[in-house]
Amino acid sequence: MTATATTPGPRRARIIGKKAVLPWLFLAPGLLLALVFKFLPMGKGVWLSFFDVRPFLGDKWVGLDNYTRVLTDHRFQDAIGHTLLLGVGMSLGGIVVGSALALLLEGQARSLKIIRTAVFLPVVTATAVVGEMWRLMYYPTSDGLLNSGLGLLGLGPVPYLDNPDTALWATMAMGIWMLAPYNMVIILAGLAGVDRSLYEAAAMDGVSLRQRLRHITLPAIRPALGIVLTLAAIRGLRVFTEVYVLTGGGPAGSTDVWMTRAYTLGFTRNDIGGASAASVVLLCVTLLLTVTVNYLRKRGDVR
Repeated sequence: MTATATTPGPRRARIIGKKAVLPWLFLAPGLLLALVFKFLPMGKGVWLSFFDVRPFLGDKWVGLDNYTRVLTDHRFQDAIGHTLLLGVGMSLGGIVVGSALALLLEGQARSLKIIRTAVFLPVVTATAVVGEMWRLMYYPTSDGLLNSGLGLLGLGPVPYLDNPDTALWATMAMGIWMLAPYNMVIILAGLAGVDRSLYEAAAMDGVSLRQRLRHITLPAIRPALGIVLTLAAIRGLRVFTEVYVLTGGGPAGSTDVWMTRAYTLGFTRNDIGGASAASVVLLCVTLLLTVTVNYLRKRGDVR
């Protein structure tokens, strides 16, 4: 008796073909929207960054002049420092506060679920609405919410958003308040995978809370922290709405970040080429930072 090799028939081939095509059919609407509203405008922005955009007169090729002009502009140079300070502060503050919230609100009790839902509300609230709320809280007279509290302590009203020395820190506080709940959810997902028997064994051996956090909790949630760090780095560089709603880049440019400078250049001064160049620079820096953070995270996981 000899064995004969069988090949899939036409019917089986058609079934395999349908299974291969079906996922792309579900993805097609989203991919089409991304192509039309994201990738094509992105490519157009890169193209316009090499031109002096002149409506009704025709665009004029200027090469890298827009990039040179943006990178040598002292206002953009100041905005780089503000962006880095605000991004690092919001990222680290969001991670620290988010981790603390996750540790405090971890558990299966129904009351904790309600509290977690309430804490997460800033994430699903429009940034413009949150910004207006915080702007009212920062109201510079004694009638403001925060200044009313200071008045009870015998302290004078503080012009949080009108003082160049405090405006950036006030914006950072609002950013941390918005980012921390999002980080909390990701870290809670990491905490859910921690083996509870490790905590019980550590408690029986008399291990302190600090040692349990260091040797059990932190290694277990390291992948979640890597994701949080990557997202925080991207969000930190692209911060815009918080600054635009609270201060608009003022006072005296003390809170101007890269995105607000690009917005002003494009929509106030009608310099579309310069604004496009600034956006392309930010895109390249964001991609480089994302690749670097992911490389360091994977290298740490291997170790």
